[in-house]
Amino acid sequence: MTIVKPSQFSFSGGGSSPLCSLKGSLLTVAILTFLSLFYLSLNSMRTSPPSPVIVVTPIHVPQTFVNEDKTDNDDGAAPTTEEESYSDVYHSPEAFRLNYAEMEKRFKVYIYPDGDPNTFYQTPRKVTGKYASEGYFFQNIRESRFRTLDPNEADLFFIPISCHKMRGKGTSYENMTVIVQNYVDGLIAKYPYWNRTLGADHFFVTCHDVGVRAFEGSPLLIKNTIRVVCSPSYNVGFIPHKDVALPQVLQPFALPAGGNDVENRTTLGFWAGHRNSKIRVILARVWENDTELDISNNRINRATGHLVYQKRFYRTKFCICPGGSQVNSARITDSIHYGCIPVILSDYYDLPFNDILNWRKFAVVLREQDVYNLKQILKNIPHSEFVSLHNNLVKVQKHFQWNSPPVKFDAFHMIMYELWLRHHVIKY
Repeated sequence: MTIVKPSQFSFSGGGSSPLCSLKGSLLTVAILTFLSLFYLSLNSMRTSPPSPVIVVTPIHVPQTFVNEDKTDNDDGAAPTTEEESYSDVYHSPEAFRLNYAEMEKRFKVYIYPDGDPNTFYQTPRKVTGKYASEGYFFQNIRESRFRTLDPNEADLFFIPISCHKMRGKGTSYENMTVIVQNYVDGLIAKYPYWNRTLGADHFFVTCHDVGVRAFEGSPLLIKNTIRVVCSPSYNVGFIPHKDVALPQVLQPFALPAGGNDVENRTTLGFWAGHRNSKIRVILARVWENDTELDISNNRINRATGHLVYQKRFYRTKFCICPGGSQVNSARITDSIHYGCIPVILSDYYDLPFNDILNWRKFAVVLREQDVYNLKQILKNIPHSEFVSLHNNLVKVQKHFQWNSPPVKFDAFHMIMYELWLRHHVIKY
């Protein structure tokens, strides 16, 4: 019997092994599956919604402010085109408008009720003369929406002691210091609010060097509290990021505001005043007899005519503002009011609202050593730049004006805005 053997698989020639084909098929399926999953994953990433961390929806800040201004204006009127185009005078107009609107809605200040109003507390002596800014603030804070009678909802605390009233009653500097210290010690002992921050959320307001000297007897006041002062010289203790420069304004103004009158301004520069500082002595000595700069050694005598001094501002392009006994000068706000571009000649002066307004857009800011080249510096300013400075000056006039009751964007509101910015850095 012949036995027939099953045929054997052949591994030679053109035939392929069934086992090898199976393995190849499995490998092909695996690769295709991996590619399909990779493609689907990649496609999913492309079509999924964008991450909010990476893609930020634009915020139209100017439109927001236009809407808020329409409802928040004291007179209910919509803002003018001039009010909406402040990019030339503010460092950041969007930030200013946004923070200002927030301040009006939320900012609250508690006024300590202690102290006899008939002596040195609570009320101003008057709202005229070189102390007008101090007087107006004392008056405006009580007329404004910012005052709260509940200390627990207050953002800041106002210490209402007026050195102006002390000076008016003939109190000496030594006695002023004692009065201030005793008053503050009484507040610390009576209320818990000072001790929460050692006075960092407290502020006081004083104009001219009288009040500054009176408060110097209390180191805690100088170091910790927010000082709102008219003489903000940062080489003698003023701290710009903590303290606030108060514009010294002599109100009421003798004549209406100037502006939009560049064709009438034919005098290059003007200054008249007392030589009560080194820079003023140099200014008068170098330029007193110049034919293009109107420089007078002393304040113009009233006998020469009615309001002659004030009328000079109307005819002048640039009004020289050298520091006097302090770095500040009311001549700066006089110049702004009358439409004469102020020329700042005062070193170490932290100008009012300097962190909000770009002073170089509406003023000429020089070093004191530039006094020797003053005329050439002013003559080198092109007429187009002079016109731009003048137009911007008109835009900021209302920021250096006090009103009763206070008006939106006036000097009082600008000071409150500075305080609002500073209250955010206080840590309890």
